[in-house]
Amino acid sequence: MADKGYVYFMTNTNNKAVYIGVTSDLTKRVLQHKNHQYEEFTDKYNCTKLVYYEECNDIKAAITREKQLKNWHRDCKNNLIKQTNPEWKDLSI
Repeated sequence: MADKGYVYFMTNTNNKAVYIGVTSDLTKRVLQHKNHQYEEFTDKYNCTKLVYYEECNDIKAAITREKQLKNWHRDCKNNLIKQTNPEWKDLSI
């Protein structure tokens, strides 16, 4: 059986920047973002708040979903977050 995959959204304290990522270990990956372990978009824009995630059956499905979500307009991404997390709270706490 394949490992599950996750697609997730990280944002900064003022919710201005949204990063969409994919991983097979959500807890580990969120900690990496919070600890600024990689010099990338999330580090540059201080995206340390997990505001949305989806669990997929496997990593391939998560990658497919990530690509789909990255093509969405920002308003659609915001609405997706608001459906399950209307106050944009950090779900990793």
